[in-house]
Amino acid sequence: MTSASGPGEFGGFLKARRAQLAPQDVGLPGTDSPRKVAGLRREEVAQLAGISVDYYTRLEQGRVRASTTVLATLARALRLDDDQQRYLYELAGRADARPRRRRPAQRVRPAMRRLLEQLTETPAVVLGRRLDILAWNSAAAALYADFAQIPAGRRNYLWLLFTNPIIRGMHLQWEHDARDAVAALRMEAAADPDDLELARLVGELAVQDADFRTWWAEHRVSSSGYGTKLYRHRLVGDLTLDCDTWSSPDGSGQRLMVLTAEPGSPSHDALRILTSWTAEQSALQNRPQ
Repeated sequence: MTSASGPGEFGGFLKARRAQLAPQDVGLPGTDSPRKVAGLRREEVAQLAGISVDYYTRLEQGRVRASTTVLATLARALRLDDDQQRYLYELAGRADARPRRRRPAQRVRPAMRRLLEQLTETPAVVLGRRLDILAWNSAAAALYADFAQIPAGRRNYLWLLFTNPIIRGMHLQWEHDARDAVAALRMEAAADPDDLELARLVGELAVQDADFRTWWAEHRVSSSGYGTKLYRHRLVGDLTLDCDTWSSPDGSGQRLMVLTAEPGSPSHDALRILTSWTAEQSALQNRPQ
């Protein structure tokens, strides 16, 4: 396995993590005098990991490559959770041999699919575990993108929010919406830390996006099921939509996300124009020649 980033990223992660910890967080005695720099000192991390200060310093500076044994001790010393450990191993270019469980494939409940199809003028998406996009209606495809053209392994709300330029660009409050989505995924990670696919998603986003790394490390969690989204659509302009999410009662973790506009508002009219135009284009494309 090769490292996904340079040694500076590895050292930067170690520095950032020790800056988030106080001595009392790791069982070390505190001091009455204020510290010049927040967090743990290099000497304290080295002490907790059972390695020399010189060796730890060289690790942060990218002058040596950590073995899997050292990575395991650093993970314990820095109190890394499951996803942070995976990220540490990714940055170090080492295989993470810790056992993980693969979850069964997610399948949309028939009742959820029927409800989705009946919402003809309302964008709606079925979200599964890890915010995977399991199903959508034509209005959602018109609003966001044609999900059918996106590889199944990349049909994930958070992945698209960070990496798809069209979906990312349409969010007028992208940072607010992205932070909320990260907090929702962090909630799932806490409930199911052994999910292999979730760990892979977090690892890939952490390597690719600095904002994601920062927000994931904040450990903010949220289970809010409603809010307001401000979009700028390439065809119909600005939209203010209420976003509500309902959880399936069967314990599957599936959620129905629905976006609606205030009746009579410009956003409501724009949604109707968008869905009507999309339906006409689809009919034209499917018309027998």
